[in-house]
Amino acid sequence: MSLITSQKIHINKASSSRINDVDFNNLTFGSVFTDHMFECDFIDGNWQNPTIKPYGPISISPAAKVFHYGQAVFEGMKAYKDDHGKVFLFRPKENLKRINKSSVRMAIPEFPKDVFFEAMHKILELDKDWIKSGLGNSLYIRPFVMATQVGVSASPSNAYKFMILLSPAQAYYTGEVRVVIAQQYSRAADGGVGFAKAAGNYGAQFYPTNLAREKGFQQVIWTDSNEHKYLEEAGTMNVFFRINNTLITAPTNDRILDGITRKSVIAIAEKNNITTEVRKITVSELVNAAKDGSLKEIFGAGTAAVISPVSAFSYEETLYELPKQEPSFASEFKKELMEIQHNLTEDPFNWRYKVL
Repeated sequence: MSLITSQKIHINKASSSRINDVDFNNLTFGSVFTDHMFECDFIDGNWQNPTIKPYGPISISPAAKVFHYGQAVFEGMKAYKDDHGKVFLFRPKENLKRINKSSVRMAIPEFPKDVFFEAMHKILELDKDWIKSGLGNSLYIRPFVMATQVGVSASPSNAYKFMILLSPAQAYYTGEVRVVIAQQYSRAADGGVGFAKAAGNYGAQFYPTNLAREKGFQQVIWTDSNEHKYLEEAGTMNVFFRINNTLITAPTNDRILDGITRKSVIAIAEKNNITTEVRKITVSELVNAAKDGSLKEIFGAGTAAVISPVSAFSYEETLYELPKQEPSFASEFKKELMEIQHNLTEDPFNWRYKVL
């Protein structure tokens, strides 16, 4: 269903479009942006001046608190265009719910639902030509919030800027992904902000991921910070394990992101009568399953790649190759998810949200 509000958003249209300068057949993910962006400022206790304006630089003080105390959260979502030119979002209410949950944890004021959806409708209508039809093509949407109060005192900001950027994306293919299981570094700790899409969570991952890449691995499977005993996430994605024909994923907690793709995979698996267990899984259980041949698949689930299969993992300097599966759970889940997103099949879950 669609949600239209009467929230007044000022629109300053770009004088001309840059779309003809873009090679849509050779896009680098997240590096090309559309003609417009949305911004809204939190001042004097209220969100004010919602505006859609031409995409471009913004002016911000070097003393803005975002740079000094890290008050920043974001979301990742996509818009899709079907073969008839209709535009859809995928479970956007979940994205709004999560960015507000992240904001609360970072002492940032929540963003109003009516303004969020009105902004989505209007900016997607303005930049709809940037959304290309075809399975796998999409428009990546990046809402984010940052602290803008000027000052370096260690306290929450009293001013914030909420923005939405749009970036065209192609079908995402990662190739063969090899991962290493973390034994020293952690993504998040108990009582921390691991469940939030806080900017600092991702900055802290880059160093251990770089170390993994130096050894020929693309990503890290993160383990719990207390014992490095339990498997939690893969890179920037939730992670699933298939042992025999059972699908296993870790439960969400204050260390693990409540992924929207993760929830969707679980729902699809249950609809298809695949035995699904949301429970803790240990590194030793995974290694033993790899040794006895019962480990069939590992894959990540997230907005950018949808599903990212893992071909091998390393633990304690031992490499475990995974067998090829035809068909695989990963390929079947990805196909079903993308067909729903692109309006190529029925949507039994009511996940599609029509915009235009």
